[in-house]
Amino acid sequence: MALEITDANFDETVQSGVTLIDFWAPWCGPCQMQGPIVDKLAAAYEGKATVGKLNVDDNTATAGKFGVMSIPTILVFKDGEKVQQFVGVQSEETLKGVLDAALG
Repeated sequence: MALEITDANFDETVQSGVTLIDFWAPWCGPCQMQGPIVDKLAAAYEGKATVGKLNVDDNTATAGKFGVMSIPTILVFKDGEKVQQFVGVQSEETLKGVLDAALG
């Protein structure tokens, strides 16, 4: 299961290592398709990368900080720096490729 990311724990979560965050909302249809893929990645990359989900309705500050206008949006961070951004549903293969590259 993906980690729950909030405005309160966001900075601490992304500051070191590789982190993938799915910006989503419960009412978003495409987000419901992306969610299980993100959960699979969380299990597959446990101990290697952090995989989390941020509910944009409950955490507007972080969503606003990164200009998230459409969901699902996926951001990938390495040691606190954003290295990749996707808008719309992404395949497991695409996201694995980005995580593997960031883990290098």
